[in-house]
Amino acid sequence: MVLSKADFDIGIIGGGPAGSAMASYLAKAGVRCVLFERELFPRPHVGESLVPSSTRVFKDLGFIEQMEEAKFPHKFGAVWTAEDKKGGYDHDWDGLAPDCHADVRFEERVQEGVDTNYTYHVDRAKFDLLLLQHANKLGAAVYEGVKVTHVDFSSTHPVVHFNMGSKEMGVSVKMVIDASGRQTLLGNQLKLKVKDPVFDQYAIHTWFDNYDRKVFAKKDTHRDYIFIHFLPISNSWIWQIPITDSITSIGVVTQKKNFAKAKEEREKFFWNAVSSRPAIADALQKADRIRPFKDEGDYSYAMRQLAGDRFMLIGDAGRFVDPIFSTGVSIALNSARFAHKDVLAALEKNEFSRENFATFENTLRLGTRNWYDFITVYYRLNVLFTYFINEPKYRLDVLKLLQGDVYDDATPPVLEKMRSMVSEVERNEKHPWHALLGDLTSDAFRPRV
Repeated sequence: MVLSKADFDIGIIGGGPAGSAMASYLAKAGVRCVLFERELFPRPHVGESLVPSSTRVFKDLGFIEQMEEAKFPHKFGAVWTAEDKKGGYDHDWDGLAPDCHADVRFEERVQEGVDTNYTYHVDRAKFDLLLLQHANKLGAAVYEGVKVTHVDFSSTHPVVHFNMGSKEMGVSVKMVIDASGRQTLLGNQLKLKVKDPVFDQYAIHTWFDNYDRKVFAKKDTHRDYIFIHFLPISNSWIWQIPITDSITSIGVVTQKKNFAKAKEEREKFFWNAVSSRPAIADALQKADRIRPFKDEGDYSYAMRQLAGDRFMLIGDAGRFVDPIFSTGVSIALNSARFAHKDVLAALEKNEFSRENFATFENTLRLGTRNWYDFITVYYRLNVLFTYFINEPKYRLDVLKLLQGDVYDDATPPVLEKMRSMVSEVERNEKHPWHALLGDLTSDAFRPRV
């Protein structure tokens, strides 16, 4: 059947940060767009700490005022900690001296298009709701509690099928943007998804009230930083994210092989992992857990393509990598920032074949590959990361990556340096650092797509 006129210009599947940002960009430009979200907001979600590149999107969309009114904690920087030598990190670094503590302030590097020296930590239930409401206020049609089942591409205009109660319905659009997150609706439907064969991190996390964030804060200003605590467990770490003045998100990230299947065993693993850092364990025992434990798995995957004839994949629907540097929401927001330009151009020309979205696809692949390589090197020799942070000649280059500016360099020089150092250690079994390598190899981490 050939449809003479589409019900909407653009159909968006998913109302998380990627979908809501995309709907906001398009609605602001006068595009008739409809967004389908299967859940009813607000709902809790992982991924609570942002990076400064997100600010560009908030400015574009006129969303900064809402962020400030919501009183989300300002995030001025990040801290990485490991136990000192008494705690089991007694390494001979052969002339390099990575500290057991490293921190960065975002204001150390001027970031084009970002005029604040902070980003935000967010309660995702509140943040996602505000951004979805913002898209609606700008003119996007938003339908919550509506689960999209599939998209029919056989017609001139794709038809988005969804269930309304017991009735299946469909809406025709000129093109579809999949922002369904890790549900990856089109990725699964079109068999585009490629699971990472090595990178299999899992997380178990919860919220605590009255956790003493001063325990690791060497300065008062550090109390609202994000903290990444290294664990003496292979490829494992803890996040510490301020949600309010008194509430802190705590999560343990580890490899699948360490992750128990039974709920009780998973919770036991959480506390066992935390106990490997006694200062954290002591602070948590004195705090009050206010949410059930929740786990996340199968973190890393890619898609064989991020765009095709009359469709695009943005945010987690297109790519997800380990959250060690708070990349998820930033990639989601920036994928909408890049993608909407190609969509507007396609609407102007009334041309929706894949080649019209090449700029978006190439830009996102470049950025996510840089993130991926950065995370790869970190996991392979993670304590060495503090050396690069504390070394003046590398510090600002690493900070650029941590700020989320990963889309303009094919291979950032500092990343090439880090990778070459790790490769040298890998090749030389007699190297003094060889025994410190994690068991996830650099070669295995190379992106497949």
